[in-house]
Amino acid sequence: MQTLHTPPANPPLRRVDSLLAHYGESHRNPTNELIHFAAIPLIMWSIVGLLFALHPWVAYAFLAASLVYYLRLGSPLMVLCMVAWTALTLALVLAAGPLLVPLAVGVFVVAWVFQFIGHKIEGKKPSFFEDLQYLWVGPLFVLSKLLARLGLRW
Repeated sequence: MQTLHTPPANPPLRRVDSLLAHYGESHRNPTNELIHFAAIPLIMWSIVGLLFALHPWVAYAFLAASLVYYLRLGSPLMVLCMVAWTALTLALVLAAGPLLVPLAVGVFVVAWVFQFIGHKIEGKKPSFFEDLQYLWVGPLFVLSKLLARLGLRW
């Protein structure tokens, strides 16, 4: 019998946990996971770079929308990590200077080729094929794995 002070045996999953669990279902193969650890940050950098080349405010709007998405998922540590990720991404975009467009295009193509190779190895399609929001969950997946290795959980 449960008393008023006893938490439920199985508390409901937070939305971020549910998204990461679903994303993780198609990223169990160690080779695919390793590919994603490199490719996801590179793809996000290249997207921001290409948007920045289009117009800086387009990139800023994309980054702001991304942070709002992460903020709505509700984990303070996750938001802090994604703010740092965003700042690093933007700094690397700015550092590319006049080489930004050719670098961003090349990185985008090569990183996606590796992503598809990873999913071929995995035997499952990329999660974003069923829902575009998984493009924003990918960085969370990478960070959640890195934090787990450090013994942290958001």
